[in-house]
Formats: sequence, C-alpha cells, structure tokens
Amino acid sequence: MKVPGTDAPISRWLLIFAATTMLTSCTMPQPTGRGAESCESRGSLGFLCGAQRPEDVVRIPGTRWLVFSGFSNGAGLELVDTAAHSMRPLTFESADANSMEAWSQCETPPDLATFNTQGLSIRDVGGMQSRLHVVNHGNRESVEVFSIDASSPEPRLTWTGCILMPPGLAANSVATFPDGAVLVTVLTHPGRTITDFWRGEITGAVYAWTPGEPAFHLVRGTELPGNNGLETSRDGKEFYVIAFGWRSVVVFSRQDPSQPRARALAPGFMPDNIHWDEGRLLLAGMQYDEPACGGTRKIINGKADDMRCHRGYTVAQFDPEFLTFSIVAYAEPDPDFNGVSAASVVDGELWLASYQSDRVAWRRLPAPR
Repeated sequence: MKVPGTDAPISRWLLIFAATTMLTSCTMPQPTGRGAESCESRGSLGFLCGAQRPEDVVRIPGTRWLVFSGFSNGAGLELVDTAAHSMRPLTFESADANSMEAWSQCETPPDLATFNTQGLSIRDVGGMQSRLHVVNHGNRESVEVFSIDASSPEPRLTWTGCILMPPGLAANSVATFPDGAVLVTVLTHPGRTITDFWRGEITGAVYAWTPGEPAFHLVRGTELPGNNGLETSRDGKEFYVIAFGWRSVVVFSRQDPSQPRARALAPGFMPDNIHWDEGRLLLAGMQYDEPACGGTRKIINGKADDMRCHRGYTVAQFDPEFLTFSIVAYAEPDPDFNGVSAASVVDGELWLASYQSDRVAWRRLPAPR
C-alpha cells in the first residue's frame, strides 16, 4: 500500500514519520527579544513573542537570518537571528530616485503604520545581495520589492518599488522567476469564499507580471480551489501552487500552464506555504484530521469553521519530479501555538510561522541518522 498522494510505500512512510516525531531531550535556551517574560519554552517549542500573525517566513540566502511577515495592519516585517534566538522589527530605507526600479508603480514606500504583509519570496542575486518580494495589504494591494544587503553585521533592507494588484484583487503568495517575472496567487476572487474552496469549488487563480508590462494578468488554466502557497522551479520551467481546498500541490509548466502537469495530495495535512529552503522544497500546514478538533474541518451553518481549535502540524519536503513527500517534522496540538503556515530549517532547528499567533516558534530536530 502507498501513502495517498505519494509514491512512497506506507511502511516506509511510517518509519520516517516515527523517526521525525521524536521530541528532543536537549535543554532549550530561554528566548530573548520582545515579550521574553511571557515566552518561556514549553515542551518541544521555544518562542519569540511580539510578532503579529507571522504568516510566512523566508531565509536570507547563506545566512542565519530569517524574515517573517506580519499579517496585520502595522505588523510589517520581523528579522530573526537564529543563532541568538532574538527578533526585532525589520525596518527599511527608501532608494534614491536614481536607484528606484524603472518599472515601479508606486512613488512612495509602504506606510509603516499600516504595512500589512503576507506572502514572501526571496531570490539570491549574488555577492550577499538578495531581492525580497512582499505581499502588502496595508493602504494598497501590492507586491512591494526590496533589496537586501547581507554583507554587514546585520542585513539592510532598501525599498525599491512596487507592483500594484489589479483592482478588487488581493494577493496571497508571491514567487519570482530568474528573469524577473513575478507570480502571485489570489485565494478568492470577488464573490467567492473560503467555504466555496473548502467544498472543492474554483475560487482563485495565479496572476503573472513581467518587466515592461503595465499590470498583472490572469494565467488561464491555473484556476483552483483556494490558490495559496506558490513557488517556482530552480530552472524557471515550472511553478508549484498549493490548492488549499484540495490539500494538494499542483505543478504547472511555465510554457504551457493551460492545464496542470501533475497534482499531489499531501499526506494527512493541509499545506499552506511552500518555499525553497537551502536546496529543498519545504511546505507546512495544520493537520487535516485532528481528533482534538472533532476531526476534519467542518462547514457549519453554511460556513467553514475558522480553525481556531488547535491542530497539530506537519512540515514536509516535496519532490516535484516524483511527486512524493518526506516528513520533516510533526507535532500534536500545542495550547500556545496554532495555525502553522510556513517553515524553515537553520542549523538543525525548525522555525515555524503562524497566520494566527502572536509569536514565532522553534524546535530542535533530531540529528540525522
């Protein structure tokens, strides 16, 4: 027998699952940073408090630094030092007129008082320099673009422009191609709801923008139930979309996205975001069938429940060639941390984002065997 949505025999999957669910017995250091007095480590998790719905996370390439989004007005971005286990707001400068991106559709940077960030995408451009794309819901629906200089003791962020979303649409996740093209997912089009995609109905799509174009345009064929997490292949020939209503990763050809190349059902969890993480595709999300919450997500009185009941989570590695999942970590419900939506691994530690929480979490993974 094979694991649903994968090619892996279930016996092999259970062995992987068992190995990765063991909790480490090491003593976790007390976290530092804002809110440390109420952020004591509990069980397997350590916390850094003071974030506001840190929905997504990316690692600045080749460094110990993580950038978390903040899915709330004024939350902005958070910078985490994984070595020191500390967190601070990530502020930014604005590029001078000569350094602004020629394509920018915004004359001013996002307002820190309302900067509301969700999906993140980062790309290494060489020489300890990176380009960060950020989905913004504060004051304008846009993708904000920043350059990151990681050659200093602490990374420096500079805003270089933005791309506006089409009227009436809000982006969820963002990804880029090596040639500068940008993709975003729209979870629900106007008139569609979360309940619709949980029923398996088409609600959203992928939109694309390339340098020189005036606006994002619909990528026909990418309409899915709940277009959520998004990533592109290393060679730029494919892109991967999480259809939240299907609990699946859907693979598209960039050359011909009119229909999916493949679809893979995640084993036992609801993947949210997906990112390259030091050479592997990581995705994370809450458990699908959670006994502590009465089983699967329910539609009650015509509305999908908001999943505030605490669910366990899974972090997995996805192989887009063989359409298989390898479990990296799993945990049962935690009373202090719910809504796991993204993950990154740095030096043997798993860092977790949450679209519901007031903190980020981390735990040490078992040493590889």
